[in-house]
Amino acid sequence: MSPRRVTLADVAKAAGVSRTTASLVLSGRGRELRISRDVEQRVLRAADELQYRPNIVSVNLRTGTSRTIGFVSDTVATSRLAGDMIKGALEAARERGFMLFIGETEGDAELERLLLQAMHDRQVDGLILASMFTRTIKVPGSMTAAPAVLLNALPDQPTPLPAVLPDEVEAGRRAARVLLDAGHRDDIYLIGAGPGMGDVPPASVAAVERLVGIREALAEAGVKVAGGRLCPDWQPEEGLAATRDLLETARPRALICFNDRIAMGAYQALDDAGLNVPDDVSVVSFDDHPIASWIRPKLTTVALPHYELGRKAVDVLFTEIGGDHAAPDRQGEVHRVPMPVRSRESIAPPSAQSG
Repeated sequence: MSPRRVTLADVAKAAGVSRTTASLVLSGRGRELRISRDVEQRVLRAADELQYRPNIVSVNLRTGTSRTIGFVSDTVATSRLAGDMIKGALEAARERGFMLFIGETEGDAELERLLLQAMHDRQVDGLILASMFTRTIKVPGSMTAAPAVLLNALPDQPTPLPAVLPDEVEAGRRAARVLLDAGHRDDIYLIGAGPGMGDVPPASVAAVERLVGIREALAEAGVKVAGGRLCPDWQPEEGLAATRDLLETARPRALICFNDRIAMGAYQALDDAGLNVPDDVSVVSFDDHPIASWIRPKLTTVALPHYELGRKAVDVLFTEIGGDHAAPDRQGEVHRVPMPVRSRESIAPPSAQSG
């Protein structure tokens, strides 16, 4: 048989006060209503000794808040790569005394609809709709029924919902600057997208924005991209094939790979051709996937800030909870989170390279 739950009446009886007095003390209003310190201490001591926990359902009914946030994503919760998004959101919510309800859709639109409905049924105070990869999405109509934020996703139509995204354009600039700062000016090639703005995988927001940043930073330095190879799917085998194809006609001094998995394939192609990183070819990439520190030499990369994205989404959501999220004709703001460079061993100045 389960032990009986300790009630507010039990605390009041143990402290020798009325139920109303115990309630005021435990809600933090004792000083405001001039309850004596002695009475306050008796109530707090009784609550501690009895291990009293407030009835959350009653608190919710009284305050109109559930102190919960719904977090619905495609595959973020089950991914090793983006799991830090959940960690950042959890910690930011916990610091405010809120819990996170997590739901995963696996990309199923009907399941997404049902999960969002379930979150609303549980009267969450706000919602985060998250994506594993930065992409454009159709925002479900139910998302505007409560304060909400898009995480790692852009709406395909104007919406009042704010969005939190990695700053991919600046990341592209930073990747290019790593090579420029090392002295590279010639024979810089792109693997994964480019060299033209039309040379990107379909529906890839990251590809477009990274390419914009790369081209801007190089142009500002008066440097032209020597060429590029498009990879429809950013996996190691695509990076291997693209780099092999490039090496048949060109001798790169530096490669900018559009993610670390592509870079892994590029490493293999360079090794097969008898070229060393960074002694013959410098390589910089994006994401800071675990393989960036596994492969040798360790890969310099511009990191996706998953943890910071999760925290920022909760910060923005609480601004929405405290504001007028349903204001007419409101356009949601896009918040960009910086992507830091992880400097490792895959860059060398051209003067130090052989050949």
